[in-house]
Amino acid sequence: MLRIGVDLGGTKTESILLSPEGAELFRTRIPTRKTEGYAKILSDTSELIRKTAAHAGASLNDCTIGIGIPGIVGPDGLIMNANTTCLIGNPFQADLGRALNHPVAMENDANCFTMAECKLGAARGFDFVFGVILGTGCGGGIAINGKVRRGMHGIAGEWGHVSVDPAGDLCYSGIVGCVESRISGSGVENRFEKQTGAGLKFAEIIRRADSGDSVCKEHFEFFLEEFGRCMALVVNTMDPDAIVIGGGLSKIDALYSEGVARIKKYAFTKDLRTPVLKNQLGDSAGVFGAAWIGEARNAAPRGRPVLRFPGG
Repeated sequence: MLRIGVDLGGTKTESILLSPEGAELFRTRIPTRKTEGYAKILSDTSELIRKTAAHAGASLNDCTIGIGIPGIVGPDGLIMNANTTCLIGNPFQADLGRALNHPVAMENDANCFTMAECKLGAARGFDFVFGVILGTGCGGGIAINGKVRRGMHGIAGEWGHVSVDPAGDLCYSGIVGCVESRISGSGVENRFEKQTGAGLKFAEIIRRADSGDSVCKEHFEFFLEEFGRCMALVVNTMDPDAIVIGGGLSKIDALYSEGVARIKKYAFTKDLRTPVLKNQLGDSAGVFGAAWIGEARNAAPRGRPVLRFPGG
């Protein structure tokens, strides 16, 4: 069977087509039009999947389909905890399956990312890995001995929604001052606009900081400091063998130097040896993981504790 994977991100939605042997045959991206609502996300995703299959001259019956989403499928089949908030409360997995007339597997995008980096990327060879997605939102996944942990409620690794500032902003999740509101791209942009009145994208804030803009430098320094403090939460509570970072913000080189120095500042050890790794599969790591989960032809039922890697 051919394998189709889709990574539904906050900014872009990417699809990939893999051969039965795992070779990449086709890959494409479209913008995630989340501001246009749930129906648009549903139609865009189904069209993208059809386009991906058609590239190989295949029918969907020749393919497995897996989707990574910024949330989870709840026990009632409705999407929960999604950064793309128009998905929340909707039966996205069932609706997409009906639109395609084909079974669809669905998994949290951070779990897909962690799976891919442990199988093929920077985290190969480590027994206990914490995977981080830093992008529009902020998510995490846990892999132990080649297995991704979901947890009792399907939220294992969701460190992005730990409250770190009781006086902070209210998140869409209903949690005040969570990690996501401090160090995600949208969180940094919101803070910058709130304090300066200027609506700059994070990339522009970094560019201006590098050019010597004192206001942008202050906000970038704040980001690095919060990154260190929030990542130290992971080190102090889980003490993983490695941390691997993905998402659009993983391209920021300072995370692996100045950012690591800030983790050391807050970690409950004087000798921090945890490697903080930049992903090796780029910001497409999650789409590989999504393609692999599609082999199951359906999402695992709630309560099943692990995702197994191919061959694992």
